Amino acid sequence: MKGVQFLVAFVLLALASKLVSTSDPSPLQDFCVAINDTKDVFVNGKFCKNPKLAKAEDFYLSGLNIPGNTSNQVGSMVTPANVQQIPGLNTLGISLGRIDYAPYGGLNPPHTHPRATEILVVVEGTLYVGFVTSNMDNRLFTKVLHPGDVFVFPEGLIHFQFNIGHTNAVAFAALSSQNPGVITIANAVFGSDPAINPDVLAKAFQLDKNIVNQLQSQFWWDNN
Repeated sequence: MKGVQFLVAFVLLALASKLVSTSDPSPLQDFCVAINDTKDVFVNGKFCKNPKLAKAEDFYLSGLNIPGNTSNQVGSMVTPANVQQIPGLNTLGISLGRIDYAPYGGLNPPHTHPRATEILVVVEGTLYVGFVTSNMDNRLFTKVLHPGDVFVFPEGLIHFQFNIGHTNAVAFAALSSQNPGVITIANAVFGSDPAINPDVLAKAFQLDKNIVNQLQSQFWWDNN
């Protein structure tokens, strides 16, 4: 009888352990709203091709040797290599990007990746990089990076890279999602569509409302 009780307890423990280790799949897009009507369905990620129809080109991308155009307001350009460019990355949980920075002042502005940790390696130039921890500490971690140096930006935290050298800079970033997403802080706050009520931003940033209106007009124009 004791043997049976032990066996039952063992089975229940095993089932409980399995339940504890089970979790929902990670989101691969900003949201995935549930619907009952299945005639217009989206999946969390992308539909899969029949494996028998896969070809080498599904796993291939060229062009990351080509410098990005940094002639813009922030002086940087990101060339992505995620599931949008490489269909074979679907479900594999990884992606890549090349980042080019203009000489002194080229900036990849403060932003977050809501679905990925990033690891950055510098191949040319000198970058000042950093990230800020979550509330309440808001602790800033920074480092000056040279060619061959690597830095990690934890998932979801605000981070940036700034070219402090007098030549072009180039870095490559690997991310732990096929579709990491990016939220550029200034664009999202001041360039949302429709615009956030200026009273909200004036109070949040302790700014004069006229300044908020000016920022919103500038960023909204840039984003649209």
